[in-house]
Amino acid sequence: MSDFMLPDIGEGIVECEVVEWRVVEGDRIEEDQPIVEVMTDKALVEITAPEAGVVTKLYVEQGQIAKVHAPLYAYQAEGEATSEAGETSASREGGGDSQAARASGTETTAAPSEVTSPAPASAKGQGKVPASPAVRRLVREHHLNLTDIDGSGKDGRILKEDVLAHLDQPAEVGQQTPRIEGAKVGENVPRVEPLRGMRAVMAKRMVEAATTIPHFHYGDEIDVTALLAMRERLKPLAEAQGERLTLMPFFMKAMALAVAEQPIVNAQLNKAGDELHYYPQCNIGMAVDSKAGLMVPNVKGVERLTLLEIAREVGRLTNAAREGRVDQSDLKGGTISISNIGALGGTYAAPIINAPEAAIVAIGKTQWLPRFDERGDVQRRAIMTITWAGDHRFIDGGTIARFCNAWKAFLEAPETMLLHLG
Repeated sequence: MSDFMLPDIGEGIVECEVVEWRVVEGDRIEEDQPIVEVMTDKALVEITAPEAGVVTKLYVEQGQIAKVHAPLYAYQAEGEATSEAGETSASREGGGDSQAARASGTETTAAPSEVTSPAPASAKGQGKVPASPAVRRLVREHHLNLTDIDGSGKDGRILKEDVLAHLDQPAEVGQQTPRIEGAKVGENVPRVEPLRGMRAVMAKRMVEAATTIPHFHYGDEIDVTALLAMRERLKPLAEAQGERLTLMPFFMKAMALAVAEQPIVNAQLNKAGDELHYYPQCNIGMAVDSKAGLMVPNVKGVERLTLLEIAREVGRLTNAAREGRVDQSDLKGGTISISNIGALGGTYAAPIINAPEAAIVAIGKTQWLPRFDERGDVQRRAIMTITWAGDHRFIDGGTIARFCNAWKAFLEAPETMLLHLG
């Protein structure tokens, strides 16, 4: 039996959270088969099997912390499992039990080939109820008992759907509502969930940014009527090339052009606070509300990309972030960020800078509102509210106002961007 040690999965990472086991003890695995997903302070990482064999023990429960270079799970390599199974069979014929106990590698006395077949539903009260770690965690969160739930999976295995169906059932007469141990009747007892993974990192970084960077906020509104019309004309052309064209590529391209006029907005202050580093490349981050927490992947070199190329990168990074599978390289090197809170319905927001960047903009939802034209006539216009946050240690109000005006001009007259495209 061999222990699989958690390897180095990133620079400086010493621990990670076990998010989901893809196997249970007794499962037969193949080489390169996904075994477990772990969450570092950077991204979700999938760990695969080094060789074929049988899983004999999971050392770290789902939701718990695993240490780098510490055992993550134990397994019997395919050759070892076959050899020990033969030895077990021979010892049984001779009446010996010690070899069989050693061959299992689990808390039970069954050999690995026997563990792969979980107990049937009718045998719930006689042994371990078959269910995955994720299902067991769900059961614990709702203070249920596995033996009270009917399993619809193979050999009576309890599935997530079975737990949800059990929760939807009306309580029987005389049935007591499950209670948290030590709680009094009517007491509002919270469910405790450890702050781990990306959410823990977000908490730490937001506190650091909010307490160490003096924020200067600047708000405005942008008339995006012409921009919406242009996007509608270009959407079919983008779709013909397999790309979904949102407003984000226009926001990013206009921002990179505005940075050329105000390069200090794309600069960063060093840790000592005595040097400004001006970056020639505009790497624009976009905040994504992923299942793992807030992620800000960035599109590299926006100044040299076409709208279609930006759209392709935006789509790739958005899908990866929502699945929690963003490469660490996509999370590093950002120089300025966009938070599209309007996609969720917000109108205004005061964003916190994604340190060590110098600025971030929060984009509100677009609303059709009445506005006066140059002749004093009322027109129906698409108005989008925006709020900038700048690092007030080296960006003053005039700088961010001029930068915002340049960005706004490109978005309100999007055809003017053609003059600056290479």
